[in-house]
Amino acid sequence: MDVAHLMQDMGRRARAAARVLARADTASKNRALIAIAAALRSAAPSLIEANQADLAAARTSGADAAFVDRLTLDARAVEEMAQGVEQVASLDDPIGHITDLAQRPSGIRVGRMRVPLGVIGIIYESRPDVTADASALCLKSGNAVILRGGSEAVRSNQAIAECVQAGLRSAGLPSDAVQLVGTTDRAAVGELLRLREFVDIIIPRGGKSLIARIIAESQIPMIKHLDGVCHVYIDAAADPDKAIRIADNAKTQRYGTCNTMETLLIDEAIAARVLPPLAAIYQGKGVELRGDQAARALVPGMGSATEADWGTEYLAPILSVRVVTGIDEAMDHIARHGSAHTDAIVTEDPARAERFLREVDSSSVMVNASTRFADGFEYGLGAEIGISTDKLHARGPVGLEGLTSQKFVVLGDGQVRS
Repeated sequence: MDVAHLMQDMGRRARAAARVLARADTASKNRALIAIAAALRSAAPSLIEANQADLAAARTSGADAAFVDRLTLDARAVEEMAQGVEQVASLDDPIGHITDLAQRPSGIRVGRMRVPLGVIGIIYESRPDVTADASALCLKSGNAVILRGGSEAVRSNQAIAECVQAGLRSAGLPSDAVQLVGTTDRAAVGELLRLREFVDIIIPRGGKSLIARIIAESQIPMIKHLDGVCHVYIDAAADPDKAIRIADNAKTQRYGTCNTMETLLIDEAIAARVLPPLAAIYQGKGVELRGDQAARALVPGMGSATEADWGTEYLAPILSVRVVTGIDEAMDHIARHGSAHTDAIVTEDPARAERFLREVDSSSVMVNASTRFADGFEYGLGAEIGISTDKLHARGPVGLEGLTSQKFVVLGDGQVRS
């Protein structure tokens, strides 16, 4: 079967499975999830063996340490995958929930019911744990899913997908509800992006080049974010100790994530108190600093920031630093250079905090907290399929509810319209 026919066949089977899954009760879905977790634990040795083959191929191809780290599965990672699936089972099922039910003058009652999206296509790279996480979230939200992982993790993804399908079968649910694209042919991505008849939404998870390609080619709506150019603005009214702690964590707690701070903005009125000690912390941790003229005057040896630096998602121990004249200049900078992902203000002034919350147009806006909290688990969603910087249909970390839609429901007792 050629790639086009392969993807068409997967799409047809996913659509049929989605209809079954949409009417599955919560107990059935939870039984499948618990069975998937058990299968992952039972298959841990074979999962790790498959992953070792992927790792060997990656090292042979010259993959860097960060790439290898994202690809690696060990016993702890398998257990975390299993626990993540169990956690999804413990979450409230949003499907079928009716809200806003109101009586109308005609006598009918009108409300909204939460329903699955249908069939979701997920295209991702490197991280094999996405196979388990995405499967669990789609299953609990009543959606069928077609998974297209990267060729670098093909063995790991296949082994995990087999555990998922075994769990589905054990609960009497169709194994076609979770399908992994088996071919590494890059043409499969293009074919998936054209399956408008069968696929309702595409979710890309990966590097900028992958997401840019999908944005350019997809004929199907997407839930996505392209860049994570996140800012922390230290206001003149900030508590210096609090500001230093937050700015340190936002950059150095982990470098390679989309919610890591990439640009630090500091009000000129507090910069002399905060920037030198903060720079010492960064330099002690090996973070390269690139600043504007005012920042460099306060920190000898700081590199010079270029215009390109302000819009760069480094995903590395590099930080841009700019001294601003106040909150308006800070928000102007964010509007011009940010990616609408996550931005934070550190301030003890409630009025400025409220302005920042109202005026900064990002999917997550924070007051006196590290940008690293922009995460589905930290937000109480239990888990996330990704982060969206779009305004339709979901925004910010996307959990179970973000994988659903709503339809109007009308309850009557024989009413007719006059």
